[in-house]
Amino acid sequence: MTDSPELPARKAATPAADALLTRDVIAHLAAQLTSARTLLAVVLEQGKAIRARNVQGVVRYAGELQAELQRRRQIEQDRFHLLQRAGGRLGVSSGAVTVELLTALMDPPSAQLARSRSAELRGMLGEVQREHIVNRTLMSQHLAFLHHLLRLVDIGDSGAYGSAASPPSSQAGPTIGARRILDMTA
Repeated sequence: MTDSPELPARKAATPAADALLTRDVIAHLAAQLTSARTLLAVVLEQGKAIRARNVQGVVRYAGELQAELQRRRQIEQDRFHLLQRAGGRLGVSSGAVTVELLTALMDPPSAQLARSRSAELRGMLGEVQREHIVNRTLMSQHLAFLHHLLRLVDIGDSGAYGSAASPPSSQAGPTIGARRILDMTA
């Protein structure tokens, strides 16, 4: 078997495994998955609270969601630094680094683990996004219904709720159409 001239060029083009970067990427993907699982749990619980019309629960889960999004900011900064390191190692810009390019710097078992975690993360973040959209839609529907009910009740002079398009009522209490539903003047 003779050496082909392509073989040395191919070896030179493939970067050697980088154990430190591999460890950091695998750990980062684990942190991303933990955060995504937390986000998914919060969004699912918030959806339950919305469906149950549990205002306190909705507000509590909104706070938890914000706290997790704060934690994700740090995770994203770590990701940015990892991509810069990997880009430098691979000779490409950080924006061009993909999981497949990263796996060229990993031993085969680590490369498979990185691919698996990356796929799981993409799926989970897609599910978080879908559930969040459902929650926003449900909230929008509930608020539209509440707005409709309040317009039917016509708060009147109180100034607590009104539409800029409708002038304040001159009647002394809330009405439905022209009928008074609460009249404290006698």
